Amino acid sequence: MPRAIWTGTLSFGLLNIPIQLMSGEKRVDISFRMLDQRNQAPVRYERVNAETGEEVPWKDIVKAYEYSKGSYVVLEESDIAAAAPETKETVELEAFVPADQINPAYMEKPYILVPGKKAEKGYVLLREILKKTGRVGIGRVVIRTREYLAMVRPHDDALMLILLRFPQELVDPAEHTLPEGGIAQWKISPKEMEMATALLESMAGEWQPTEYKDEFRARLHEVINKRIKSKGATTTIEDDGEAMPENAATNVVDFMALLKKSLESKAGGPGKPPGKAKKAGRASKAEKAIEDAVKPTPKRKRA
Repeated sequence: MPRAIWTGTLSFGLLNIPIQLMSGEKRVDISFRMLDQRNQAPVRYERVNAETGEEVPWKDIVKAYEYSKGSYVVLEESDIAAAAPETKETVELEAFVPADQINPAYMEKPYILVPGKKAEKGYVLLREILKKTGRVGIGRVVIRTREYLAMVRPHDDALMLILLRFPQELVDPAEHTLPEGGIAQWKISPKEMEMATALLESMAGEWQPTEYKDEFRARLHEVINKRIKSKGATTTIEDDGEAMPENAATNVVDFMALLKKSLESKAGGPGKPPGKAKKAGRASKAEKAIEDAVKPTPKRKRA
């Protein structure tokens, strides 16, 4: 059975719910070891003194903050502990806000809250009022030596705690050069809007996360297995996807052609056959959009 990261209390108002904080994610990355190619021996990472070149044992390592170039102030463990809130084992919810107001960019890492013994009633009460009101609880939690902003939200029978980033941890989009203005400024034609909308509608569906697999990791496992069986044979992974034309984003003719090709694919036209989950109504809508979009605009007669 998974071990709790910590045991504490979920609190709002006068209600206190004993909980265990459990990890809500599984790491499935493929890890690699660094080897010396000359004799295939593992390469170790050592803690080396920058001045003497000697290895430093863990017992002699302290934490320090570099407040200016080359100048450090050493912090004791007691200094860090003193800065942490006193309520280390309490998630105190400070506000309840509409769930749809939380920008996904703020969400960082999920945890599952498991109720303690005889705490089920309070747990269910909070879970159900969050479902009924469409709100989430916002509070703070200390994990190890760091304080996080956190959101508590219902998910099926569970209460999930999701760590949130503080505003200063997000990059302001205004720092980048982004295209301003709407469709008129960028000369997007009504036909392009119609075709793109029909394409989107033909691909619309419900969110089914189980349908998405980590294909890269699966292919990498196959490569690793082939390597093991062939004892050093070289295997490459080829990309069988179609290359995107270099000027597809800037040339209107190519842009229209790409939309038309995508719609034909979704409608069962000259491209691929329609997917098994696509409905006939969506396909016919896409077909009509193709016909309307590629139809030449009739010239007006002079009076």
